[in-house]
Amino acid sequence: MWWLGQSGYILKTASATWIVDPYLSESLTAKYAATEKPHIRMTEAPLRGGDISFADWVFASHTHTDHFDAETLVPLFAASADARLVLPSLLVEKAVPFGLNRERIVPTRGDDTLTCGPLVVHVLPSAHPTFEHDPATGYPYVGFVFEVDGLRLYHSGDTVVYEGLAQRLQALQPDILFLPINGAAMHGGRPVVAANMNADEAIALRQSVGHGVVIPHHYDMFTFNTVDVNAFASRAREAHIPYAIMRPGCPWRFRKP
Repeated sequence: MWWLGQSGYILKTASATWIVDPYLSESLTAKYAATEKPHIRMTEAPLRGGDISFADWVFASHTHTDHFDAETLVPLFAASADARLVLPSLLVEKAVPFGLNRERIVPTRGDDTLTCGPLVVHVLPSAHPTFEHDPATGYPYVGFVFEVDGLRLYHSGDTVVYEGLAQRLQALQPDILFLPINGAAMHGGRPVVAANMNADEAIALRQSVGHGVVIPHHYDMFTFNTVDVNAFASRAREAHIPYAIMRPGCPWRFRKP
């Protein structure tokens, strides 16, 4: 697996190659340059969307640009001509202008199980920081438990820890949990982005689940919305929680014990 920065990953097993939440442009830096929350990049993109010609499946957890970025996805889907996009139903109309015909778009209501080639994907609701569930389209924020080649990997998307999340994960027993640690960025005493779980909450969630290696994400992308990953690592060691700190663009390999 490779971390792309923020919450983006390329994941590869013997049977599948898939991508989750890639943000590989400077679109937010340009958009917010003249505002009170400039998105100053801390982590250089290790590659661009157009460099990805090998994707089978791409998963977007929600609408925010650092997870669902037109400047990344348009060239990605042009380069990976057979790739399909899985995303919350609410986002289907936003994806059509990316140059995808509807046959390449797989919507989810956010509380279901999909078969995506060799992947069995359990889609879980996320709360960012609330569910914002719509009876017509389902949950706009989701996470994914990917099941393939004897492994289960949970990618949270953006979420706080909500009542029932630990129980859902206990039932699925993921081998790896990709969890945000940035909490809530504040400016002038008020939040400037929707909240995620923080490092302590991520560790407590893993303790409740009782299984899996934690890989932290959603830090070191923008200067106004980051935390010290070394503090997370220290707390994880104190709690005897297995974890891995990934470097953008560098491979990390996992073999199930």
